[in-house]
Amino acid sequence: MNSISLVNGGIECQNNGKDNNLRNQIARPTLYGCVDTITIGSLTGSGGREVSLWKIMSVSEATLPEAIDGGSSSEFRRGVISCLPVLLGTIPYALVLGAQATQKGLSAVELPLMTGLNFAGGSEFAAIQLWTSPPHIALIVAITFLVNSRHFLMGAALAPFLGHLPQRKVFPALFFLCDESWALGLADAKQRAAAGITPAFSPRYYMGAALAMYLAWVGFTAAGALLGPMLGHVETYGFDMAFPAVFLVLMRGMWKGVAAARPWLVSLVVAALVYLFIPGAWYVAAGAMSGLLAAWLMAGEA
Repeated sequence: MNSISLVNGGIECQNNGKDNNLRNQIARPTLYGCVDTITIGSLTGSGGREVSLWKIMSVSEATLPEAIDGGSSSEFRRGVISCLPVLLGTIPYALVLGAQATQKGLSAVELPLMTGLNFAGGSEFAAIQLWTSPPHIALIVAITFLVNSRHFLMGAALAPFLGHLPQRKVFPALFFLCDESWALGLADAKQRAAAGITPAFSPRYYMGAALAMYLAWVGFTAAGALLGPMLGHVETYGFDMAFPAVFLVLMRGMWKGVAAARPWLVSLVVAALVYLFIPGAWYVAAGAMSGLLAAWLMAGEA
C-alpha cells in the first residue's frame, strides 16, 4: 500500500491497490524541478474520499510535460511560454526586414506572402539584398536554397524523435520549422528522453513554439513594412544586432562543454573564410558541411 502527501491540496491519500492503471510515478522530479503528481487512476484518501489522479497538477502546471491527452492545451501553452524570450528577440530584426523590403519596392501585402510561404529569416534577408526590378529569380532561388540548406541537418537531428508520428502530422509541422522552434523542440525532446518520458518529442509543445514564432515573424515583418517609411533606416537603431544575439542565446541553451563545441568552431571558421573570399551565400553550405564533417571525425572524443 503506497501513500503520498499532496502538498498543495493538503490531502493525504493512500493507494488502495484496487486500481493499477498508474502510468507515472507519484511525486517524481520533473525536468523543470517541480513535483509531478499527474497520472491516471484513482486514490482513496484517509477520509474515504476518492481522488482522480488526472486532476492533480504539479506546482508548475504551465511548464509540465503532460503525460495524458487532457494536457494537450497545457503542452501547447508550455511551448508558447518557452519561446517568448526568443520571440521578443526576433521582433527587432523582423522590423528591419520589413523596412528593407519596402525600400526595395515590396508592398505590405507582398512581404507577408514571402515571409509566410518561405518562413526562413536568413534566406529572406538574402533575397531582399538581391532584389532588383525586375528581380533575378534564378539567382534568388539558388541563394535561398543555399541559405536554407541547414534545414537538412535540422530535420535530420529531429528525425529520431519523430518516428512515432504519422507523416500527415510530421510534414505540416515541419513547414513551421525555424531555427528557434527547432532548438526549443530538440532541447525539450532530449530533456524528456533523459527523464524517461515517452514519447520524448511533444508535438503540441513544438507547435506552440513554432506557431508563436510564425505568427510573430509574419506579423512584425508586415509591421516593419508599414512603419519603415516613418522610421527611416532602422539599422541606425541597432535592431540588426538582435539577429546574432538570438542565435547566441540558442547556442547557450545547447551548450554541453568546450569539447562538444569544437565542431561549432570549425563551422564558424570555415563559414567566415568562405564569406570573406567567395562571393554569394556559399558560406552557409560550407559552414554546415564542415561542421557536420568535424562532428563525425570527432565523434566519441567529446
